[in-house]
This record gives sequence, structure tokens and C-alpha cells, in this order.
Amino acid sequence: MKKGIVTLLLVFGVLSVLPAQSLKNKTVYIAVRSTNLKSSTGFFARTTGTASYGDTFKVLQEKGKWVEVQSSSNSSLKGWVATTNVTTKRITSSSSSVSASADELALAGKGFSAEVEKEYRSAESLNYDAIDRMEVPVVSNEDVYSFLVEGHLATAEE
Repeated sequence: MKKGIVTLLLVFGVLSVLPAQSLKNKTVYIAVRSTNLKSSTGFFARTTGTASYGDTFKVLQEKGKWVEVQSSSNSSLKGWVATTNVTTKRITSSSSSVSASADELALAGKGFSAEVEKEYRSAESLNYDAIDRMEVPVVSNEDVYSFLVEGHLATAEE
């Protein structure tokens, strides 16, 4: 019993010091509807371009939770993006007879299907109009930054 516990602790110890798998020089795909490419790793850094769901990029370097990427189809399009917005899994659309928006593809990837939507919509207490209205407004990064600074909410990083 003691040998098993010691062995288990040693395995976890060795695994914890191994480096995480690097994304450098790998191909990644945008996994969100749309994301801004930034000039640096700060949330409020200048936007250098935008990328859409399924766009293909090569990872140039990594820095914390950010990766610097360059478009596979347009070498002048590059910038930093949060690692949560990319995936190494190829995003493809196999059928030309069925069209789906980027939103629908993203939701389908998370297990949200027409059947699940129908089940949710059958609940009378849910107000989808309110949700639709909440999705419309877009607040600029400049406005968010001003809000944080003026409200002394955080030391916002440029």
C-alpha cells in the first residue's frame, strides 16, 4: 500500500515538472465567432486585425495565456490572441447543402443541437427576447478601459 502511494506521488511529481505542450510553430484555428488580434498581450493593446471562426493561423510564439499568430492566407495579418480563442483541432464544414452561421457551428461544437434548443424553448419561463437584446450592444475596448480606470476597479494593462 505504502509503495503504491509513494509510486503515485513520484509519478505526479515527475509529471508536474515536465513542460506543457508548446503551440509554437503549430497550426491553430479560431474557435470563437470573432476575435481581435492585438499588438501585444494586454487586453487593451491596439487591435491589429480581426479573425473569424475557423480562420487558420500559425503560432509564432507563446507568452503566458497568449499566442502570437500569423494568418495562413494573409501573411500581413498577425497579432496576439488569447489561447482560449484558438484550438489545434481542424474546423471544417463538410456539407455545401447545409448552411450554418458561425454561432451555430460554435454552439454545435459545444453540444447544443436543434433538439436541445427545442427543449429549452419549451420552458415557458425563459425570455429569449431579453437575451437577444443583451447580445446586440458592443462596448469598445476604449470604453471598457475608461470605465475600469475611472472606477478604480483595476490597474488596467494597456
